[in-house]
Amino acid sequence: MELIDTHAHINVEHYSADRAAVIERALAADVRRIINIGYDLPSSQASVALAQQEPLVWAAAGIQPHYASSTTAADLATLRELLQQPKVVALGEIGLDYYHDRAPHDQQEALFRQQIELARELSLPVIIHSRDAHTDTVRILRDAAQDYPGVMHSFSGDWEYAQACLDVGFYLSFSGPLTFKKAVELHEVAKRAPLERILIETDSPYLTPHPYRGKRNEPAHVRLVAEALAALRGVDLATIAAATTANAERLFTRLKGNSP
Repeated sequence: MELIDTHAHINVEHYSADRAAVIERALAADVRRIINIGYDLPSSQASVALAQQEPLVWAAAGIQPHYASSTTAADLATLRELLQQPKVVALGEIGLDYYHDRAPHDQQEALFRQQIELARELSLPVIIHSRDAHTDTVRILRDAAQDYPGVMHSFSGDWEYAQACLDVGFYLSFSGPLTFKKAVELHEVAKRAPLERILIETDSPYLTPHPYRGKRNEPAHVRLVAEALAALRGVDLATIAAATTANAERLFTRLKGNSP
């Protein structure tokens, strides 16, 4: 059985003391590939470097909406270079964030669109970060990325929002909150979404699943997300593992290499 954690941040300082052990625990939990995600230029550079060092790790590079006010043309040129490095499989995470609201919405949208255009130029899928911005996110995706490959990272929302994202052609990725008993709307989405359009992730070190909620998350815990998804859909874990692995390989076409 093989699992893929399609969204993690194990380059960050939370893992400075035990990153090798974290990767070993992931392997022991049947996680055979981890996509490590950048959210600004330094983290994207670190993500690419980690992927080049670790056989288990692949990378994505992108600039979150938090940095929309400070991102320059030179930054986007540097991002373009990063995206052409070995083992980089996607552009992300990018999108809109009206929850933290660290940049004006028009600047967030401009950066979002610039990076979608860059992804198109380089034939890379996009990884979408969207918080409290569902309407504008869908509007922009319909205009700039309809039927272009991408995923809604750590999907949170009701079935109406899920259907809109699926109609654009995107995948839905589930993370730790899927294991929470009170996440009723999310459970409904996980039951109804087409299995061929579902991914799993941890967003490590964040969004830790039950029963480790409140502690640091790590890629090994993607197995708990897969188990929750299997229980909700009434299938076995092997079915979820096979489907989500195939989906990840279909979306992230550069996700190649022998499993450790």
